[in-house]
Amino acid sequence: MRHPTDGTLRRLLDEPAGVADADRRHVAGCPVCRSALAAVQEDAAAAGAALHAGLTVDGADTDAGWHRLSREVASGRPRPRPAAARTGRWRAALRSPVTAVVAVVALLTGAGAAAAANWLQIFRTEQIAPVTISQADLVALPDLSAYGEVETSGDVDLRQVAGRAEAAEATGIPVPRVTALPRGVTGEPEYQVAGQVSAVFTFSAEKAARAAEAAGETLPAPPPGLDGSRFRLTGGPGFAAVWSEPRGVPAMIVARAVAPSAYSEGIPFETARDYLLSLPGLPQDVASRLRGFSGAGTTLPLPVPDGLVTTSTADVGGAPATVLTSRDGLLAGVVWVDDGIVTAVGGPLTDDEVLSVAREVASR
Repeated sequence: MRHPTDGTLRRLLDEPAGVADADRRHVAGCPVCRSALAAVQEDAAAAGAALHAGLTVDGADTDAGWHRLSREVASGRPRPRPAAARTGRWRAALRSPVTAVVAVVALLTGAGAAAAANWLQIFRTEQIAPVTISQADLVALPDLSAYGEVETSGDVDLRQVAGRAEAAEATGIPVPRVTALPRGVTGEPEYQVAGQVSAVFTFSAEKAARAAEAAGETLPAPPPGLDGSRFRLTGGPGFAAVWSEPRGVPAMIVARAVAPSAYSEGIPFETARDYLLSLPGLPQDVASRLRGFSGAGTTLPLPVPDGLVTTSTADVGGAPATVLTSRDGLLAGVVWVDDGIVTAVGGPLTDDEVLSVAREVASR
């Protein structure tokens, strides 16, 4: 099979659902294409930072962005200066800050008990640990619907509320007040909340076999009881407190949500994990990392883009925390779990600044 075109690689970044399964599988297993995909990712980040540097609160000044990009390319300096990169890249990544924080937290976090008596809890987050994954692997991950049916319910729409008290009432989660703000972070934050969401995945051996056949492989025999079994992930509620610069650029975000939980109709966590990681389509290096991941059933893997982010550990209020720092030093964040609640602090700050805020948050 020929290598996918550069246009196809770019579409994997912008619109992955629009790329043919055959191309996705080829990229996932081809070192040449995965290297090319990484280059496309870098080009997209550089162009996005230049174009978005002119964004205002109300939208984008596309003409100014295009002229700015043209000047940078003509000068041989396609990447903006550090100060511009700090503003532009942060704005591009968090054009809607709640989308970047609360939506992800709400979709991936678990709220309380399953309603049906036959649901068995198989996963409850007690801590978070980073797992390094390349950008190409993230794009090449298979669509779960190829192996069964995915049904979602609930409402993940985000809405702004008046303040701390309303955010706490809407989510049932303590909303701390941050008094010692880092330099450059001022004023009161805006609060956004998200509701509860539930997702149920029903494994289908028939669909999985068709997916394996399309990939030119044979489906491993499912363990007894897996075909037709269901797995449930409940999510939210959660909130984000967002401090913004005068031009509307997020300066710091503090987010909280109920930590992830998962349930099954009787299939043990290890059985489901090991079998699903053996299915065709999943990059082998990713499967190996996740298969050997310690703390099964209580430790949530946190995907970290290889080469873009570094991680370290710290103590936050007596709980183990993961500190994430972008390689260029423009962004930093810290995330931890305490008593069933996952909290994250992040922004265009230093490690010391996010840890200082995190420790104040944990003490309240």
